[in-house]
Amino acid sequence: MRLRRAEVPLETASPWLEELRATLRLAWPLVLLQLGQVGIHTTDVLMMARLGPEALAAGSLAMHWYILPWLFCLGLLSGVPALAAQARGARDLRGLRRYVRQGLWLAILVSLPAMLLLWHTPLILRLVGQQPDLADAAGGYVRAALWGFAPSMGFVVLRGFVSVLARPTVAMAIMIAGVFFNVVVNYGLIFGNFGLPRLELVGAGLGSTLVHSVMFLALLAFILIDRRFRRYYLLARFFRSDWQRMAALIRVGWPVGFILLFEVGLFTTGTFMMGWVGTTALAASALAGQLTHVTFMVPLGIGQAASVRVGIAAGARDPAGVGRAGWSALGLGAASMAVAALLYLTIPEQLLNLFLDPSDPDNSEVLVLGVAFLTVAAFFQIADGTQVVGSSILRGLSDTRWPMIYSAFGYWAVGCLSAYLLAFHFDFGGIGIWIGWALGLSTTALLLLYRFSRREDLRLLEKVHAS
Repeated sequence: MRLRRAEVPLETASPWLEELRATLRLAWPLVLLQLGQVGIHTTDVLMMARLGPEALAAGSLAMHWYILPWLFCLGLLSGVPALAAQARGARDLRGLRRYVRQGLWLAILVSLPAMLLLWHTPLILRLVGQQPDLADAAGGYVRAALWGFAPSMGFVVLRGFVSVLARPTVAMAIMIAGVFFNVVVNYGLIFGNFGLPRLELVGAGLGSTLVHSVMFLALLAFILIDRRFRRYYLLARFFRSDWQRMAALIRVGWPVGFILLFEVGLFTTGTFMMGWVGTTALAASALAGQLTHVTFMVPLGIGQAASVRVGIAAGARDPAGVGRAGWSALGLGAASMAVAALLYLTIPEQLLNLFLDPSDPDNSEVLVLGVAFLTVAAFFQIADGTQVVGSSILRGLSDTRWPMIYSAFGYWAVGCLSAYLLAFHFDFGGIGIWIGWALGLSTTALLLLYRFSRREDLRLLEKVHAS
């Protein structure tokens, strides 16, 4: 007997298709927003490269060091969209508002010690064995950029708020405008155009401060004015404390902060090792790393969307919805990184020449090494996408402590140790460092996949409701 059309098992697939659509609707503005964030740094790198290999190497050191406390603080604040999404799923709008408000408190509190640490960049870079002239130049960039730290953290909280309400396009638009603003400001301050002084690396850092400050103020103004957001009265009774929700944000966020610290620490330590290999290797790794950083923003945006989708399903007590949201996002993340891997294998020279002047013979060695690094990167792209999405979907379930342990093991016990041994014990040089990164990311991705696949056995959904 033939099945009628309505009886064809396409009905069972429709919730998955709806979940894919919902994830994509939320993810694409977040992906563009993340690309905009990295676009600010990419334009900095593009212009630093025009100053010469030494400036590029110093700028690379500065950015890798700056990003360490920045990402740790970002992780601390990651509890805001996760818990606000759970509150939305449970239809607790007052709780949603209070989580965001306490998130702004937390953004201020974590920025102050981070800025103090960044002020001592030249001393710290010397202590880890970097050349004094590179350490001083990197310090000039960081000391100018650190004043934008607190505004950038505030922007992170507010973009989480609009994302939970499924309206991230406003944050995306402000970020894209910020990229263009950064190009203009940097062009003036780095090279001394538009009647501005030529400040080189210091100008790049000052431009970043201006851009992050303007973006935060623009998004805050929009939230306070737009009728869809102002009904939440986000700043009403701003100084009224809610220590229970602050504690919940920290409880969810601090392991994520260490996850990000472990991951970026792996790459920062590898960058310091690359400095021991030589300035040419450091410059080539900076360019290849910037390209991988750009493509990484796609699964990162997908993961942020997935964290919200999983959180809403968890708050609504929908275990099937949690599974659909998680596996759909993992598939999207892997597919996007497969495209990136194909680009690195087929057109590496063209990608690197976006940063380099191919007619300059001083760049020939940098190009050769950069192609080799991108070849290694092609083989860990899917693992890189899987680990960032895997961490995000577990965050939507408020499951962050075991992922932190997995990350410590994968990034450091496997990744950092193997990078050092391959580079200096087995004499692979810079290639060995990149292979070590690949091993660390792959190990972490497998562990996170295992954790999510056992979510029902571990009763992670019950833990969400108990908290």
